[in-house]
Amino acid sequence: MSKQIARRGNTLAPPDFIQDFLAHESAGGVLLIGAALLAIFCANSPLAGYYQLLLDVPVELRISDLEIAKPLLLWINDGLMAMFFFLVGLELKREIVAGELSDPKNIVLPGIGAIGGMLVPALIYVYFNSGDEFAVQGWAIPAATDIAFALGILALLGSNVPTSIKVFLTSLAIIDDIGAIVIIAVFYTSQISLVALALALLCLPVLWWLHKRNIVDKSPYMLIGLVMWVAMLKSGVHATLAGVIVAAFIPMINKEDETHCPLTELEHDLHGVVAYCVLPLFAFVNAGVDMRTMDSSQFLHPVPVGIALGLVVGKQIGIFGFCWLAVKSGLTSLPKGMDTVSLYGTAALCGVGFTMSLFIGSLAFEATGVNMLFDERFGIIVGSIVSGLIGFSVLHRHLNRGPATKPVS
Repeated sequence: MSKQIARRGNTLAPPDFIQDFLAHESAGGVLLIGAALLAIFCANSPLAGYYQLLLDVPVELRISDLEIAKPLLLWINDGLMAMFFFLVGLELKREIVAGELSDPKNIVLPGIGAIGGMLVPALIYVYFNSGDEFAVQGWAIPAATDIAFALGILALLGSNVPTSIKVFLTSLAIIDDIGAIVIIAVFYTSQISLVALALALLCLPVLWWLHKRNIVDKSPYMLIGLVMWVAMLKSGVHATLAGVIVAAFIPMINKEDETHCPLTELEHDLHGVVAYCVLPLFAFVNAGVDMRTMDSSQFLHPVPVGIALGLVVGKQIGIFGFCWLAVKSGLTSLPKGMDTVSLYGTAALCGVGFTMSLFIGSLAFEATGVNMLFDERFGIIVGSIVSGLIGFSVLHRHLNRGPATKPVS
């Protein structure tokens, strides 16, 4: 057994990955909470003007005729978040090739929960906003789950939380991320530039060749990834997707030295940067809702109401309801250590959609300038807070009673 990977039957998986991953995500989730609270304080204090000036700072990169000029806010949303999606891509590949999702039996329950957790919140949002052609563009906002935030709340419960709950939540959130990536790629793209898109597509055979030749040095992948990011930024397809694509070509195993796992090594190196820097910074620049100028019409606008109810009610109904039906029908079963109540508490916790919801919200509204009559961030924050409180309360009260043994009945 090597330090990087270990045999689990006929698959390869990092032996300490779950512990390391949860440690990073949980601590990062706590930091996310702090960054979001700081942003809300700044936006509702005498610092509000300086906060907005910071977001609007123009940053320009020019190389000959190639120019990328954006405010700081969009550099973070389009640039740094590509690093987050790159890490998500690495996690997806490892989970599918050698992790929990490599066994079809482990996919069924979180997969069904993820489908319900995306479908029902989206339907609730559309119900409230179907009469507004602009507002309905935000239908995917409450469909997202923030794994870092959710695991951060779960960490507050201490050692009472069974590993099966953590693995279920992580697996569901990863499948949810796949859905979010597909949604972004299909529904949230601007006018397409065929020339730039063709350049981005030309990067694919180069990445394939690097993978085929077992090139384990990270530099070529990062260079091609940068070219693809710029090309996708100019193409109209959201640039963060370049991170997911490049991650798919990172070698899982060094064929010349099977004790070396380049993907796991890169994933480990990036976890701290993303959890402790990228996501908190994203939260800080996106969560600053100025509520001093908001009136009742904005608080009760169908967009924030639809988002909040989608996250709180939709996630609970979608995840718990779909999973409960799957178990009752005999299609699958709850993992050892989970019962009906802990499933419900976990489903409620999945209503914390903070990071991904804010990101999709920025694509749906802020980039199009149609959000002057409402602020979707208010609905995201309220829905995430209420979901987090419900999930924490249910799990805290239930898990403190002793081990979960009661089956679904």
